[in-house]
Amino acid sequence: MADRDGPIYDRLARVPEREWSGAGLDSLLDDAREPFVLRGLVADWPLVAAAKCSARDVRRYLLDHARDRPFMVSIGPPGHDGRLFYDHDMAMNFRAGTGKLADIFAGIDKGEQLGDIRTVYLASIDIPTHFDGLDEANPVDLGAPDPLKSIWIGTRTRIAAHNDFPDNLACCAAGRRRFTLFPPDQFRNLYLGPIDHTPAGRVVSMVDFDAPDLAAHPRFVEAMAHALTVELEPGDAIFIPSMWWHHVEGLADFNILVNYWWRRTPAWLGQPQEALNHAILAIRDLPPGDKAIWRDLFDHYVFENDGGVTDHIPESARSILAPLTPETAGRLRAFLLRTLSR
Repeated sequence: MADRDGPIYDRLARVPEREWSGAGLDSLLDDAREPFVLRGLVADWPLVAAAKCSARDVRRYLLDHARDRPFMVSIGPPGHDGRLFYDHDMAMNFRAGTGKLADIFAGIDKGEQLGDIRTVYLASIDIPTHFDGLDEANPVDLGAPDPLKSIWIGTRTRIAAHNDFPDNLACCAAGRRRFTLFPPDQFRNLYLGPIDHTPAGRVVSMVDFDAPDLAAHPRFVEAMAHALTVELEPGDAIFIPSMWWHHVEGLADFNILVNYWWRRTPAWLGQPQEALNHAILAIRDLPPGDKAIWRDLFDHYVFENDGGVTDHIPESARSILAPLTPETAGRLRAFLLRTLSR
């Protein structure tokens, strides 16, 4: 596994590919719970056309649309191998800052001229707030979802396996991207790191996919038995369902990805990760007998949530035990804020 283009990826199952007729993309995405690839989905984007000319052409295209505002950027030190991760002391092995997009791109230009391309990564840049007209000129009609639209720009990078709560349609616009995916239930075999101290806000696998330490991470072999992989060329897209783990590599000297996130549940519902964090605070370190009681209560109110919870309560008095509405969700959120601020 030491070679980034080594035989390990040749031995993995491939992400299934699906055909798209040019209409009704939402029908493919509705209720989809498995990943799939759509080749050429955004091949007609001007952004992709510029990228096929050259890396400098596509950077100029982005600069023509960029707003005059700071862009968040992560930069690796000399000799950085593109893996944006922890160092030996569990600090980050890159520095984060802000800069104008023109200055960031000028640094990449200089590195290309000198043959000294350092790790530069602009991650999850919100397109509507950072660019004028870029989304309109390079559209994807997802149908009903109202997605968050982000762009990821950088040199060669390796992003540790992580997952996201929203569904994700990721479109390769420049360079090449390799995705290695795992079903949600493989989290134990990926050896997850800290929840509250992460490279980019989501818990990541501690396994180095280029050189896995199977003595320290023996269950990773089982994870790889369930893995799916694919390489995307400019114009290709991949659908990543909610909570699927994905390891992402930028394989070219310069890469651009545009992605769309959307939820299948109303935005006014809470974030499950926040509930997990609160449970760690309030329940995890209780005595075993107390934890067993709370496990039973969680099953009753949250995971089973059958008629035994509410049938004996008048319908008008069920409050948050009834299906949540924007109003009852707002009251519950306000209650939690009050209790957490004590």
